[in-house]
Amino acid sequence: MATFTPQDYLMMSRAIKLAQGGIYTTAPNPNVGCVITRDDQIVGEGFHYRAGEPHAEVHALRMAGKLAEGATAYVTLEPCSHYGRTPPCAEGLIKAKVAKVICAMQDPNPQVSGRGINMLREAGIEVQVGLLEADAQALNPAFIKRMQTGMPFVQLKMAASLDGQTALANGQSQWITSAQARQDVQAFRAQSGAILSTSQTVIEDNASLNVRWDDLPLSIQAHYPAEELRQPVRVILDRQNQLSADLKLFQTAGDRLIVAPGGDVECLLNDDQQIDLRATFEMLAKQHNINHIWVEAGATLARSLMQQQLVDEVVLYQAPKLMGSDGRGLFGALGFQEMSQVIELDITELKQVGRDIRILAKPIYKEQ
Repeated sequence: MATFTPQDYLMMSRAIKLAQGGIYTTAPNPNVGCVITRDDQIVGEGFHYRAGEPHAEVHALRMAGKLAEGATAYVTLEPCSHYGRTPPCAEGLIKAKVAKVICAMQDPNPQVSGRGINMLREAGIEVQVGLLEADAQALNPAFIKRMQTGMPFVQLKMAASLDGQTALANGQSQWITSAQARQDVQAFRAQSGAILSTSQTVIEDNASLNVRWDDLPLSIQAHYPAEELRQPVRVILDRQNQLSADLKLFQTAGDRLIVAPGGDVECLLNDDQQIDLRATFEMLAKQHNINHIWVEAGATLARSLMQQQLVDEVVLYQAPKLMGSDGRGLFGALGFQEMSQVIELDITELKQVGRDIRILAKPIYKEQ
């Protein structure tokens, strides 16, 4: 088992911090950071910014130049070994004659998965794996899930009053949450690969479902100019072909995938003649390289996603308001008859955003 020094931990922590610089831009590629040191001094560093552009190791090697020879490279993800839109990073490290490579984790991508490590070792480079692995995994939960399961990571966003209502009985819902919470939603949208909703939600709200740079928190605007903003693809479930070209959805920037008969994505139906959500998500992952789906929709879709165990994380904003039991609930009727049937949640974060509370929770699914 590899033994790591305090210096190793310090440098990998730096690489992980660097990797976070790409969380709004790299999809569908993973977030990766790299630090190159020589005599315990940083001589090169970088992170992957956008798919199709140089990987983290390339930036770090360019900065290091000739000082990379005999150096140690710290990388948050196993260097790639295959030719894609850019040459293999393992090959670049070999050509630069680095002496040692420390990887936080092995790449879950079957095209790489150990091949980059083997390529380096066969070239005589010492390789160690597993330093701050959990922190590195936390950088790319969606990429890892798609590579390991063929399914995207799904976040379900919901907003409700303190008594769990999403709208009044007449359907009015704007605005339950504060402006700060809505800015926070924009930041979550910007990290996703796709924003998914239903035609009913799009029509009722005339929603554009894009990322609005002006509405992003100032901390994000400062690091990501408007012209570099990556728009997630909008995926709309429209089984009955209800969408019309005059909606904002079709007037705003960003790609769209309409799941409908004759649409951009084949409309696969289940035995109940409803859209087969699991098959559709699998198709989005496989054919469109979507790692991460951010869902904004009403109670009907939310209930279906939870019942089919397709939600990886619930993002719930609760406003300090009371709307009464005659309003519209988060999930509607779930039909449980016993407490053993209820869906339990593991709350991983509780944070105040403006006047609202944001809860991050992972469903604890029982085996079906």
